[in-house]
Amino acid sequence: MAQLPPDVEEDECLPEYRYLFCPDLLHDLLKGHFFSCFRDKVAFITGGGSGIGFRIAEIFMRHGCHTVIASRSLLRVSMAAKKLIAATGRQCLPLSMDVRAPPAIMAAVDQALKEFGKIDILINGAAGNFLCPASALSFNAFRTVVDIDTIGTFNVSRVLYEKFFRDHGGVIVNITATLNLRGQVLQVHAGSAKAAVDAMTRHLAVEWGPQNIRINSLAPGPISGTEGLRRLGGSPARVSTKALVSPLQRLGNKTEIAHSVLYLASPLASFVTGTMLVVDGGAWLTSPNDTKQLADFESSSAKL
Repeated sequence: MAQLPPDVEEDECLPEYRYLFCPDLLHDLLKGHFFSCFRDKVAFITGGGSGIGFRIAEIFMRHGCHTVIASRSLLRVSMAAKKLIAATGRQCLPLSMDVRAPPAIMAAVDQALKEFGKIDILINGAAGNFLCPASALSFNAFRTVVDIDTIGTFNVSRVLYEKFFRDHGGVIVNITATLNLRGQVLQVHAGSAKAAVDAMTRHLAVEWGPQNIRINSLAPGPISGTEGLRRLGGSPARVSTKALVSPLQRLGNKTEIAHSVLYLASPLASFVTGTMLVVDGGAWLTSPNDTKQLADFESSSAKL
């Protein structure tokens, strides 16, 4: 079995890192030379203060990028930025921003452009999710998830397009999910929101391709050390059982997702746009729907 890339459960930087890609992978096509080093590319990452977003920021910084990490919690991203800078020696600008508020996005992007002069890569990672049967899901709860996941992704992409990408090109990677590939119990809100993001990815790839903007989605599976797994995965025994029925018979880790995002953002994927990369160890192909979990929810609701 191939050796897995290292990871840690908490929102901490890796104590050591072995490069699988060239450390200068994120090169610009400067003056027509494919291998001209930029080592100062800038990535704007929503949801970059924790979980998968934090690891994406770290791996990008280890490959020469500066980053802007944005979240509603300034305290969270400020603490994350200190860790990232100490571990990588690259610059990281923490910003407070709600993806549902276009004026706040515009202000954050302006601040990032003032700091770095450019933004080359956008990672749309902000998301909201919880478990709930459709029959018990409030109208407001459904709308909130769509507002964050779908409308938030459009808001940030649209602002970046207007303020920089339209005239300079760029790369967008939207973090989505496999929920909508076959339908998943307790996830109609998140599955619908992420399906819309995948559709948006294709539409924007077609419209913005002529401006040298590549746009792709990446759909992670169950990933260890994330808030999503802790909140949505159930008991450790249930998580372990689900992992064993997937083709690779294990959970993924945050570093594996970050490496896949790195590929999509790099020149290695220079002719890849409008597609979804599923990084789940094949879990969506074999993992059964947990109908017992649905029955448990409905039973609990009936007792209230």
